[in-house]
Order: sequence, then C-alpha cells, then structure tokens
Amino acid sequence: MTRDEILAAGSMPVASPSYPRPPNRFIKREYLIIYYECDPQIIRQALPEPLEPAPGNLVYYEWMKMPDSSGFGDYEESGTGIPALYKGEPCSFSVQMYLDDEPPISGGREIWGFPKKWGVPRLKVIKDTLTGTLFYDDIPVAIGTMTYKHRSLADQLDKVRDGIGGLQINLKLIPKADGTGLDVAQLVGYNLTDITVHGAWEGDARLHLIPHVNCRVADFPVGKVVRARHQVVDFTLPYGRILHDYLA
Repeated sequence: MTRDEILAAGSMPVASPSYPRPPNRFIKREYLIIYYECDPQIIRQALPEPLEPAPGNLVYYEWMKMPDSSGFGDYEESGTGIPALYKGEPCSFSVQMYLDDEPPISGGREIWGFPKKWGVPRLKVIKDTLTGTLFYDDIPVAIGTMTYKHRSLADQLDKVRDGIGGLQINLKLIPKADGTGLDVAQLVGYNLTDITVHGAWEGDARLHLIPHVNCRVADFPVGKVVRARHQVVDFTLPYGRILHDYLA
C-alpha cells in the first residue's frame, strides 16, 4: 500500500471502512426531546469553556430513530444535551450519546467528536403514548413518555426547521498513541442542512433517569419538565468546523 493510497483511505480498516465520507443524508428521522430544569452548577461543570449556559438552567434528553441514514444504516440513539451560548450565539452541546450501530459510533467520534457509546435505545408508540427507553448492559437507565400528537405544530414548521438548523457543538478528544497527552482537543461545530420537517408536535411528558456508573444520564437530575417535542425530519449532516482548539 503506497502513501497516496493510505492518505486516500476514508476510515479504518482500510480493507473494509467503517463508514464513508460525509455528507450523510437522514430520511424520516424521528425525535422525542424532553427539556427539563436542572442544577445550574451541574450544567456549568459539564460545559467546556468558552461555552456558557443558556438562560433557564435547562437540559434536554432525547431519543432518535434513524430508519434511513446514508452510510450509517438503520439505528436508534439516545442521550443528553445542554442549551448553551457560544460567543453569544445560541447552540446545543452534546454531553453523552448511546446508540446501537457501529458505523455512526466510530464515524461520529472520529469526524465530529460526537460523545457516542454503545447502548440500546428504543423509541416507539405504545397505544396512546410515545415511549423512549434506554438500556445499558441489560439495565434500564432512561424512560421517557409523551402524549401522542396532542398539539400539532403544523403552523410553526418554519420555526421548527430554523431551530433544527442551529449551531450544534461537540467536544472532540483524541489521545496520543504514546500516552503523553492529546493529539486533538477541539470544540467542533456543525449545522444541519437541507432540512424538511414532515411533522412536529408538543405535549405533556415525563422523564425517569436511573443511576449507572458507565451510563451517567442520571448525573443530570430531572427537575421540572418544561416542554417536550415529537418531530419527524429529513436533513443532511455535513462535515463540521473547528470552533476552538485547546492545543493551539
């Protein structure tokens, strides 16, 4: 294998890459997102500088079902995020994500710095309830429920689309092979593009998080649930961009 062949490789293993090059197109991606009040000190500790907490002391917990994602396939995902500010601009910071498919785990971590680990999330409608669950090593760690399509946002889909296209940020860390520190320590930003909102709904919701040492969603304890949204969208995930380099 020549140097040029090596540098042309998209990802490892070279003989059978885990994922193709972005962009990645997602079709009919379904969300359950629950926003709740949380301890402001916990929020501040979880946000890397120079990010600042957004007003309201909010955290969100979400489930995502991806039935058709180019390069990644069919999988589900769940995790915690924090509304924040980057130089005054509203953004969302990803804290932890759990999913059941190897390509988006390795690709998400290596390209964009998504904080992904293996878990078993499920999002489905059970009778009259939109229901999300997350299992980690056969242990239930998160349960979310929302009334099913009680309040349509059909007259606000442009606003929903604009929110989905806002700035999102990850903390990307890659250690050096010799153990002497980090090769990469960056804040990576990205914006979803080519967004189509098929439907969006609000409703009452509840969220229950269970402590687990290796799946620490309950480290962000649930206060008052302030809102919840169910939405189905298409979009494209492009390459990200470096917002802040801690090694520079």
